[in-house]
Amino acid sequence: MVSKIGQISNGAYDPKKVEKKIYNLWLKSGFFNPDKLPGIRTLKPGNYTIVLPPPNITGFLHMGHALNATCQDILIRWRRLQGYKTLWLPGTDHAGIATQNVVEKDLKKQGLSRFDLGREKFLEKVWAWKEKYGNIILEQYKKLGCSLDWSRTRFTLDKNYAKAVNAVFLHYYKKGWIYKGKRPINWCSRCRTSLSDLEIEHKEEKGKLWYIRYPLTKNSKSKILNPKQIQNSKLKTQNFITIATTRPETMLGDAAIAVNSRDKRYKILTGEKAILPLVCREIPIIADNSVDPKFGTGAVKVTPAHDPMDYQIGLRHNLQLLQVIDEKGEMVNVKKYQGLKVFEAREKIIEDLDNLKLIEKIEDYCHQKPVCYRCGTIIELIPSEQWFLKMNELAENAVKAVKSKQVSFHPKRWEKVYIDWLKKIQDWCISRQLWWGHRLPVYEKREEIRNPKSEIRNNLKIQNSKSEIYVGNNPPKDYIQIPDVLDTWFSAALWPFATLGFPEKTADLKKFYPTNALFTDRGIINLWVTRMIFSGMEFMKKPPFKDVYIHATILTREGKRMSKSLGTGIDPALLVEKYGADATRFGIAWQVMGGQDIRFVEDNIVMGKKFCNKLWNATRFVLLQITNSKFQITNKFQITNNKLTTADKRILKALDKTKKAVDKNLENFEFGKAARILYNFFWHDFCDTYIEKSKLQKDKKNTQKILLHVLLASLKLLHPFVPFITEEIYQKISSRPDKLSKNLMAESWPE
Repeated sequence: MVSKIGQISNGAYDPKKVEKKIYNLWLKSGFFNPDKLPGIRTLKPGNYTIVLPPPNITGFLHMGHALNATCQDILIRWRRLQGYKTLWLPGTDHAGIATQNVVEKDLKKQGLSRFDLGREKFLEKVWAWKEKYGNIILEQYKKLGCSLDWSRTRFTLDKNYAKAVNAVFLHYYKKGWIYKGKRPINWCSRCRTSLSDLEIEHKEEKGKLWYIRYPLTKNSKSKILNPKQIQNSKLKTQNFITIATTRPETMLGDAAIAVNSRDKRYKILTGEKAILPLVCREIPIIADNSVDPKFGTGAVKVTPAHDPMDYQIGLRHNLQLLQVIDEKGEMVNVKKYQGLKVFEAREKIIEDLDNLKLIEKIEDYCHQKPVCYRCGTIIELIPSEQWFLKMNELAENAVKAVKSKQVSFHPKRWEKVYIDWLKKIQDWCISRQLWWGHRLPVYEKREEIRNPKSEIRNNLKIQNSKSEIYVGNNPPKDYIQIPDVLDTWFSAALWPFATLGFPEKTADLKKFYPTNALFTDRGIINLWVTRMIFSGMEFMKKPPFKDVYIHATILTREGKRMSKSLGTGIDPALLVEKYGADATRFGIAWQVMGGQDIRFVEDNIVMGKKFCNKLWNATRFVLLQITNSKFQITNKFQITNNKLTTADKRILKALDKTKKAVDKNLENFEFGKAARILYNFFWHDFCDTYIEKSKLQKDKKNTQKILLHVLLASLKLLHPFVPFITEEIYQKISSRPDKLSKNLMAESWPE
């Protein structure tokens, strides 16, 4: 009996005719859902889970996403073929400040602000925006071929997810780990909110380094001076201690001058006092080993209210927290400069110091300027009443999880970055003065209610010395919820288990937690990875994943950071449109060779396209050879060994070696090595060598069997990397009456 076989069209492979059709086939099969995978696949019984790092709802696919998703999908498809019940769980993050900023920009075009709408109406606008634009990036993941279980898609503001966030907050609060306190925090005066470190960008700025003389007091071992003499005098250098600063405006809040205890130059002055210029307040000269003796003069001003290192010095030396910059970015608490913007005050202060002959010199100086990553406003560190989470015990548990090998980093060098940060960790500021996000379950009882409009407009919490706080659910009627929302990372920290149903004990949570691997960028090890690990240890008593793969950062060919605003970005969606998803995926995977950075070369995507064409044309040749064959195509390969030629034995041996090498490299997250091994095997061993020799072999039936066997095995091995073309080819082969599965993605990995 002669069986019919599908046809491979002549000419080059055209991904545009294939990809949408094949993705719909996968969706129809339901096999992205592990519950619907065939139950007879027992090669590797068990579950394999990855949670997709949730992209912001404001986001569009960039090269980092494409690399991250390609690597995850390779692993998921490989494990699925191996027989695991694989779950790759998708979702998006509400991205508090980013989303709020986008909607506020839309309102600004209409001449409106969120304060004009009020909180309730503004949130209606944000939800409408989210419904319209929030899933664009997930649709782009589909075009890349990602086999995510869309039936389990989660969003960090879903009702069930909010329930998890609320439960976690109350758990910490009852343990005494969440508290309200006043300390310096990152503050954006435009967005009017505290910010996490991730929401800050550091831009190089050509500024100045001012050397300012601080007169010594009359009790000093140097020449006597007093505040009155400072105001009208011709002073000599030996009567001063000189400090260097890039921010003279903050000197109004100085609480001390610090020198390094090992710096012999200042040993005689340690313990003495100086006069703070312009304010005429005595401040101590202290010794602290955190001071860099090589910076400036080796003596630095200490302003605990407006500098993170100074704040720590202030804690160690019990210094005052003197605020001189407020939430609007204006000067406060010093009458002469009251209400001036920071840079206006700087100019005035420099002028006044110069008149007093207290500026010793000025140097050009390049430094990193902190700005809000959304609006570009310079970040100020200001004292503010916020809610904090104590980190000591949580950090200890997170360190233990890695040191005990419950969690492993790939590459291993990132473990040190993780542990070093946790050892120096400070209590976490978890509150934000935004409207979009998870509101703190904290309520205040007030004896006096102010004008609601003014409260909203100033974005301030109502202050009342007699107010009582209620934390929890179902507050008494006379309690009002505070306006603050939680830091986006607070909810993101719960992603591996909140997405599976926590705090309920769901079947998914039991089956798929802990997950197997996390894929992420090095930039959020401290902000996200650490927090997920200590959250998993605290609430699930197990770390959320076994392996953390830190993927490389994609740079331009010249080694520059990719940026749309700088015109150096590359849109992976355009690469997919131009070359196809398979070529894009293969070209990306090809460049993942374990380095810290990848200098992206589009030539590799072109190479991926050529490789797909090679696969397409080789398949056409093989199928033409077996068109009139009388054997059925099955997954079982049977042939008598004594009928094998030397060429047969070599290709089968090469196939076995390739399969083992691919397994080993994928186990070790070596995606580039696995891609190159497959490329060399298929292009050179199979096409260049065996196919050519097969044309001369006498036993056509055996040769046909081996050609088909190697092709089928190659399709399976290549499927995780180039899923669309391999599935399309497989559909042509599986159109025959045989025992093959209906979908390659649910087939069995070569044995």
